[in-house]
Amino acid sequence: MATYKGLKGIISYDAMETIRNTNEWMGASARALGSYPAFALIPNPMFKLMSAWGRVTERSFARMVIKPDWEIPAIVSEDGQDHIVYIEPEIKRPFGDLLHFRVARRDPMPRKVLLVAPMSGHYATLLRSTVTSLLPDCDVYITDWHNARDIPVSCGKFDIEDYTQYVMDFIRHLGPDTNVIAVCQPAPLTLAATALLAAEDPEAQPRSLILIGGPIDPDAAATEVTDFGNRLTMGELDYLMIQQVGFKFRGAGRMVYPGLAQLSSFIAMNAETHAKAFLDKIFAEARGEGSEGDKHNRFYDEYLAVMDMTAEFYLSTVERIFKEREIAQNRFTVNGKTVDIGKITNVAVMTVEGGNDDISAPGQCVAALDLCTGVPPKKKTQHLEPGAGHYGIFAGKSWRLNIRPLVLDFMDEAANPAAPTRRRRKGPRPIDCDPSAAGELDSKIAV
Repeated sequence: MATYKGLKGIISYDAMETIRNTNEWMGASARALGSYPAFALIPNPMFKLMSAWGRVTERSFARMVIKPDWEIPAIVSEDGQDHIVYIEPEIKRPFGDLLHFRVARRDPMPRKVLLVAPMSGHYATLLRSTVTSLLPDCDVYITDWHNARDIPVSCGKFDIEDYTQYVMDFIRHLGPDTNVIAVCQPAPLTLAATALLAAEDPEAQPRSLILIGGPIDPDAAATEVTDFGNRLTMGELDYLMIQQVGFKFRGAGRMVYPGLAQLSSFIAMNAETHAKAFLDKIFAEARGEGSEGDKHNRFYDEYLAVMDMTAEFYLSTVERIFKEREIAQNRFTVNGKTVDIGKITNVAVMTVEGGNDDISAPGQCVAALDLCTGVPPKKKTQHLEPGAGHYGIFAGKSWRLNIRPLVLDFMDEAANPAAPTRRRRKGPRPIDCDPSAAGELDSKIAV
């Protein structure tokens, strides 16, 4: 039975890659055929539409296996100089690295920020605009999780306990003056990592912990995501979602939740919106109005770039975070050690939620404050952004105009509690992965 299931997984994974590759080839063929010079003599729009369809299709299916670049612009200093941003690995690990965005020729900033990126189907570049918006005011580090299909089986497993250990090690490495920002999926595990540090090495606790739109208590407000996790048994999820990486990749034989399967579910949730966006793009290309850097390409270059998650990480997330609610009930364990969130004492804790967040609905993230019983009330705060969706609270307009200034003020207050709090002037407008091309990015935790 196990052999049959493994064989079924290999065929299924390779079949999905074959379908993707075939569509990319068909798009390239249509682009070349529709652009053939001789057809310019025939006054029929069909050939322009064929070429436009080919260009859009080829690009879309090619992006599914390409990790996006960071493309962080230079930072302009107060004296008008441009400071180039270099992305350098601070720590390298098999399943994820700690990256540093080093701003050339700039003195160290008083605020040090660790962004804990989600491992939920998209790359850490999903937070590109978040990084860009913080760089003028902070030294920024980020967790850069690797695509499971590229990690050899010999590297072992990676589940939520390993993820928590990685975050612990990164925080300990950066030191107690670090401000940690966890976005979406990693919020409960980052809270657990902070609690473990508080118990094992109290001096290593970060200065502040900002949790943005994370499922600390999934049952606090039901969403489609939590509903899906509760409808299916773990056996059904294992059978339906988990496949074995095909022979084309370095991780051949590893059991994963495939990125292409995740992408299918992402698109299905807003199928009409995505279909309209692609039709509009094809007609724009046919009219000669398309461009390399338009909203559609900027959005979908990121949206379509998906990564595989290890099977054990996906299944343990669903079972322990969503079904069993181990974080919400403060009974999470890591390598046999009980995590007591009440051990957190010297960390300022802030939660951010979006009023229209349909992934981590209001109530799910703010539950962290009740769990932090060891943190004085004056060091805890919450912010509910009216009208904001999931993407907007960490990278969209709501983040730029309202949330980012509050987060920076919160960091300053954590560093110097005696100083008066003030609302800071907005910084430069970051480069966004603009969601207007197809609605807000549904970068959901893959459940």
